[in-house]
Amino acid sequence: MNNHASFAGLLPRTILVLTGVLALPVAWGQVKKQFSVEPVEKCEQIKLDLRAKSGNCFIRPSQNREILMVYSNQDLEEYGHSFSNEVSGNVCRVQLSLDQEGREGLSRQITSQMFGHENRSPEKIWKIYLSELKPYDLELAYGVGRADVDLSGLSVNKLKINTGSADVRVGFSTGMANRVAMDTFFVKVDVGSVDVRQVNLCRSKVMVADVGFGNLELDFSQGPVVANRVFGSVGAGNLDITLPGADVAVMVRIKDSWLCSVRLSKTLQPVGENMYANEAYTKNGKDALIFDLDVSLGNIRFR
Repeated sequence: MNNHASFAGLLPRTILVLTGVLALPVAWGQVKKQFSVEPVEKCEQIKLDLRAKSGNCFIRPSQNREILMVYSNQDLEEYGHSFSNEVSGNVCRVQLSLDQEGREGLSRQITSQMFGHENRSPEKIWKIYLSELKPYDLELAYGVGRADVDLSGLSVNKLKINTGSADVRVGFSTGMANRVAMDTFFVKVDVGSVDVRQVNLCRSKVMVADVGFGNLELDFSQGPVVANRVFGSVGAGNLDITLPGADVAVMVRIKDSWLCSVRLSKTLQPVGENMYANEAYTKNGKDALIFDLDVSLGNIRFR
């Protein structure tokens, strides 16, 4: 379904409310409600696949019962989109693709961002609210623009982030951790950047990072809530890792090449071939934060 006229053809079990009545006066102008998905009682898990090709996208927690609410400062006619919502067993699968090319076109937007444009159109905003009342598997893909993902107080079992040339920030504004232990946190960076603050609050058992030409920052400064295993691959980009305090056991394995650059913090000392650990790990490696990294042409820095 590629436009709003196709919503009438959704399956009978799809529950969708589409309205533009609610408007919120904010700094970006008139922000109107675009989509909302009502919960289904038998749904125990939400699988949300959200794709935004361009624009500024904000994800926030909400205490409302709707499992998805989307607001924007533009009208439905101003952008392309596709939407589907299907209930299968106790799982609700929601797919939403936002193609905000508008009159300029994507290539012209990229040129405008790089070189500027005197007649540049106002920034387009997506404000997306997820319910604190249901657990989610989230798959988020961004093309061009900016994204801010606030996971405070949400229940996220799995999280996958894929960015083309967008700049993405992930954090916990209230300091409230993920309500459930996260199975896997996967992040892929092509030429954009991803900055993950307070990684420990994700409560992720496993993290997988794939960095192409872009930049990835991981902040473990507050220490892991559960034992963390981080697998990372860096092509020609940059991976910056902020380590927790000296009381948290840390061990690092790095497969590198002579074309790359690896900078280790003073707290990490050699304990084997391409293996480094801090003092807490050599004393007691229980509940350690373990990094398995592979780097080709890029840079890895621990601080």
